[in-house]
Amino acid sequence: MKHTIHRRTLIAGAAAFMLAAVVFAPVHAKAETREVVIGYQDMVVPWRYAQASGAVEKATGYKVTYRKLGSGADVIRALASGSIQVGEAGSSPIAAGLSQGVDLSLFWILDNINDAEALVARNGSGVSKLADLKGKTLGVPYVSTSHFHALVALQQAGVDPSTVRIVNLRPPEVAAAWERGNIDATYIWDPVLAKAKQSGRVLITSGEVAKESGKATFDGFVAARKFAQDNPAFLNGLVKVLADTDAQYRDHKADWTAASKQVQAVAQESGANAADVPASLALYAFPSAGEQASPTWLGGGQQSGAAKSLAATAQFLKQQGTIQNVLADYSTGVDPRFAQQAAK
Repeated sequence: MKHTIHRRTLIAGAAAFMLAAVVFAPVHAKAETREVVIGYQDMVVPWRYAQASGAVEKATGYKVTYRKLGSGADVIRALASGSIQVGEAGSSPIAAGLSQGVDLSLFWILDNINDAEALVARNGSGVSKLADLKGKTLGVPYVSTSHFHALVALQQAGVDPSTVRIVNLRPPEVAAAWERGNIDATYIWDPVLAKAKQSGRVLITSGEVAKESGKATFDGFVAARKFAQDNPAFLNGLVKVLADTDAQYRDHKADWTAASKQVQAVAQESGANAADVPASLALYAFPSAGEQASPTWLGGGQQSGAAKSLAATAQFLKQQGTIQNVLADYSTGVDPRFAQQAAK
């Protein structure tokens, strides 16, 4: 969504990512070790089934360690420090990381967030429309896709974001603050979104924000560039697993019931309730390898959908004071090779 910005206090200045890169000596997994650490979040996506089943290890022969992180910003920092080599992050933290000099490449679109992230007002908060958020408290993970779209939605509605008390909370913190009644609204993804909907009202979704503003968001897989250069066979194997798992879901959605092994695995890895997973999955769109290899997403250089989305996101983040610099070309951080191989 996404993931979940996934999900934080606004990164304090452009030095945040760079500091991590400088302070921690990079420890890149070497090809000969055939080991990799993958950072993941709590997004409800088909890939969790492959993760739980050990499919990547079987497909690549690598020893894979999964490390759950609280946000996309955390994932980017971990990549910069070398503590992980591959990770999941939303388009907002990816754009921020590239803008701040983190040497990473986006090689797979985990999901088109679509309606999987939404702004929900808590019942009894007195918020029934976006304009009502003035003077209210909105909990979001900073620098996440949901934070980005929250700011876009407010501006589209003519609400100055400075008139809203926006607080930085990771998803578990959002859930706790929601239950205590400490926040009036949140912009978040599942599994927390499903819980918020039970006692709140959806004001707008990311799919609607994207249609109104032209600023779409996505979750992606990124790799440290050095690791990608040294381990192309691993990334080819990983992308093949990702593409196959997404295809299983797209082609056989009816089989992904709450009682199925697939949904049980997704629930286990994401922390969601199995009963909520089928509806959560339906909120996302999962592009095929062919779609990812095309200019719609990763192909096409500077004109690729991913590069243009990252550029638009970076421009907005700079306007908000979240980052200091905007790159001339974000396609330098987009690598379509592995999707193209999987699409053959």
